[in-house]
Amino acid sequence: MVVTTAAAQAKVLVVEDEETLLFTLAHNLRREGYAVLTASRGDDALKLAREKLPDLIVLDVMLPGVDGMQVCRLLRRDTTVPIIMLTALGGEGDRVAGLDTGADDYVPKPFGMRELMARIRALLRRSGPRALPDAGPTLILSGDMEVDRERREVRRGGKILKLKPKEFELLLFFVQHPGRVFSREQILDEVWGYDFYGGPRTVDVHIRWLRQKIEEDPALPVRLRTVRGSGYLFEG
Repeated sequence: MVVTTAAAQAKVLVVEDEETLLFTLAHNLRREGYAVLTASRGDDALKLAREKLPDLIVLDVMLPGVDGMQVCRLLRRDTTVPIIMLTALGGEGDRVAGLDTGADDYVPKPFGMRELMARIRALLRRSGPRALPDAGPTLILSGDMEVDRERREVRRGGKILKLKPKEFELLLFFVQHPGRVFSREQILDEVWGYDFYGGPRTVDVHIRWLRQKIEEDPALPVRLRTVRGSGYLFEG
């Protein structure tokens, strides 16, 4: 596979004093393509936020040193960085207090990792293009196929393929992640969004349609393969 350009990587600061959760959050963010900074104390978080200028902060409320509410309040004096607050305090009054300090979103514990990642993506999209994780190259070449992200065109053997919008987004997702196996649930999250109410069958149907356009023999796919029991894999 050949790429022609690259994009900046978003930087996320995670502030959490529970060691296991801090590790889990950082691990999942790195898998999503973000650069990750971590802190387990409020005073350390303030220092990192002012020195490293993250694109987004995931901030626990209950912290040693300076609590999360105060960290958020102090940061809001000199920055508009998006802040997602995490807390075991799930009452409406607690959520209102968190938002009133300047937080952009408020997620009660326990939470689903997929939902948190989707909220992070949504906040980064709203906060500006530099905050997005690597959007990938403008033009991706895979054998005799070219995927043009800006034109939203796919050419195979020099001829433009007629793809539906969701087929294009699905193919773009796969060519940006060659050699990786994705479950149907992961694909739904990344291409359709976590709030999509359809089921995994939607992925199977779109995969079948896409194979009819990019494979020599859709019944024996070599580019977009099924990995039994796991999901789908794109071979670049």
